[in-house]
Amino acid sequence: QVQLVESGGGLVQTGGSLRLSCAASGRTFSSYVMGWFRQAPGKEREFVAAISWLGHSTDYADSAKGRFTISRDNAKNTVYLQMNSLKPEDTAVYYCAGDRTGDWGMRMTPTKYDYWGQGTQVTVSS
Repeated sequence: QVQLVESGGGLVQTGGSLRLSCAASGRTFSSYVMGWFRQAPGKEREFVAAISWLGHSTDYADSAKGRFTISRDNAKNTVYLQMNSLKPEDTAVYYCAGDRTGDWGMRMTPTKYDYWGQGTQVTVSS
């Protein structure tokens, strides 16, 4: 069983930055594809970014490209999401997720992920 715990959310002004962290328990973390998703009130959960198990491959939603950076430190069992140039439309609860199969082809599909954190709120004020 893997547990994921997010941190780093908060209130920031438009144009500001935040770095989210997701700490994972379990010795097999390094073999997982890890993703970040977000969910705004009244909207479906949407893909934000994903990183392959060694960090050689990353992918981003169009809304995140050029502003967000996903990274991981397998020695620390942690994945990060650096968010810059934040906009009010980035306001949402952000979740990290782990796919134990490591299937990169399904990285954008929430139902493919086996483990989820509790979420961390990000609020961007205008």
